[in-house]
Amino acid sequence: MRRLLAAACMAALASGAAAGELPATLRVCADPDNLPYSHANGSGFENRIAQLVADDLKLPLEYEWLPDRRGFVRKTLGARLCDVIMGVPAGFERAMTTRPYYRSSYVVVDHAGGAPIASFDDPRLARMRLGVQLIGNDLAASPPGQALARHGQTDNVRGFAVPGEEPAAARIVHAIESGELDGAIVWGPQAGFFAAHSRVPLRVHAIAAPAGPGSQPFAYDIAMGVRRGDRELQAALDGVIERRQADIARILADYAVPQVAGAAR
Repeated sequence: MRRLLAAACMAALASGAAAGELPATLRVCADPDNLPYSHANGSGFENRIAQLVADDLKLPLEYEWLPDRRGFVRKTLGARLCDVIMGVPAGFERAMTTRPYYRSSYVVVDHAGGAPIASFDDPRLARMRLGVQLIGNDLAASPPGQALARHGQTDNVRGFAVPGEEPAAARIVHAIESGELDGAIVWGPQAGFFAAHSRVPLRVHAIAAPAGPGSQPFAYDIAMGVRRGDRELQAALDGVIERRQADIARILADYAVPQVAGAAR
């Protein structure tokens, strides 16, 4: 029991602050190779936003690097390796979240030419070879994958799992470049970034989520995550987001992140 109590005290000291105080250092946990979000060389948009936050709070910025896989939150925030995770869904159940700092949506990536596909009722979808992302280790269908299945489109759809030499979104864009796919429906921040870096001109445009029972939203608010109970840091981050929203929006625009207005469904 004494060993457990000692470990708890050491963890509290390692957090850099007593309860109710800001840490002496802004410690962020992130994936070291997960563009466009984060990279060990600081080239991701979440790296740039984290630096903006640290500068605003006049705190030094430090990273703890860990691949974003199963158990990431438990092994980072839960283990007190860091105090902040950038880019979690607003209301994320495994952390306490800040106010959203951007909102994005799943979008269509395809070759330019012809009218954009704006609805799942468009008959052209049935003739297209389409890519979608698969979510998590259990390879669950993304909301667009579920929408295509409800519209009877499965034989022409190819799912891309998370593991691979490149992010699934990058592999999808490469498949469109090479002609293996005609298009895809991809999470906006990844779609915009990889399409902008494509070897061939690609178009990124919105598609409305289908309505009706069982439908999933396509647009989500994105926030920062802190440990539950760390209200001082949460409030400080909320203040930075409010003050620096225009600067954050410019960073996101630099990475071609599609941003949408409105509240999450």
